[in-house]
Amino acid sequence: MRFILRCRPGEHPETGKRVAIVGAGPAGLYAAGYLRCRGHSVEVFDQNPEPGGFLIFGVLEVHINKDRVRSGIRELRDIGVVFNQGVKVGRDILLGDLIERYDAVLIATGTWRSRRLRIPGSENPSVVAAMEWIVDYHMWRYGYRPEKPPVGHRVVVIGGGLTAIDAVYVARWLGAGEIHLVYRRTREYAPAGPRGFKEAEEQGAIIHELAQPVEYIVRDGRLVGVRLQRMKLVETPGSKRPKPVPVEGEYFTLDADMVIEAIGLVPTPPFDGGTYGIRLREDGTIDVDEYKRTTREPVFAAGDVVHGASLIGPAMKSGLEAAEAMDRYLRGELGWRKG
Repeated sequence: MRFILRCRPGEHPETGKRVAIVGAGPAGLYAAGYLRCRGHSVEVFDQNPEPGGFLIFGVLEVHINKDRVRSGIRELRDIGVVFNQGVKVGRDILLGDLIERYDAVLIATGTWRSRRLRIPGSENPSVVAAMEWIVDYHMWRYGYRPEKPPVGHRVVVIGGGLTAIDAVYVARWLGAGEIHLVYRRTREYAPAGPRGFKEAEEQGAIIHELAQPVEYIVRDGRLVGVRLQRMKLVETPGSKRPKPVPVEGEYFTLDADMVIEAIGLVPTPPFDGGTYGIRLREDGTIDVDEYKRTTREPVFAAGDVVHGASLIGPAMKSGLEAAEAMDRYLRGELGWRKG
């Protein structure tokens, strides 16, 4: 996978401008390649032990060739992109320090935190967040952690997106004996679609559509099951998908000793809301304009931290758009936004 697009290494003379990129996922990597080719000095700061972000630690190898990802990252290093790994901005270094030290900063930190259900029993340690659990799997898989993540014998995965399907794969690979996938709509309306649900079934998962957990059953501190309410779909004017609503009085229970919640991802900017004058939207994404400028000069933002969890393509496109705007800004061709 190549991260150098829309320009050629060495095509432009060195500008003397310094750029900091926070996050080494698809948006950050594509931006790094473009900006370095345009002659700017580029330094990347990333919390993980190796670059790649979700391409390495979030996406499974059945979906992407990780050797090609690593090859593309080596190419970025060869043209002079500097990577600082294991550095979490906001903990090990402050975003404010980067703003002071660099001519432009790009935030491309993605969505690294799972949204969680808040129902009875959800605080039990056998109820885990899907993305964090999958990241733990990759950390173990690639030798960065000594122990593999725990897996139950009877596992219930909650959700209908790609992360839920990936959780089914990982649960099977780690040795789960029985896997159930629960989704509150039908597969036709799931983000993963019928194809994703078919993949889950091929991994041995038992699918329960039109069902939603209302309680995780805990006895003597141990998770023993999930109580689910049956749902029905109701058409809602102006909505692309019908709304799932509870069927009154209809419940059923699944035995379980582990639950994996995969109900969405939350944007993870490298600061608390409102810090440094960078405005967040109500959903936690960073507020940017059409040029990916934030409300604080000279900070740009791109990728999932701007538009929410998405696929690799939109994140890549966002990173390139931000890089092109940053290049114009660094050359004095683009001013700062108002408001």
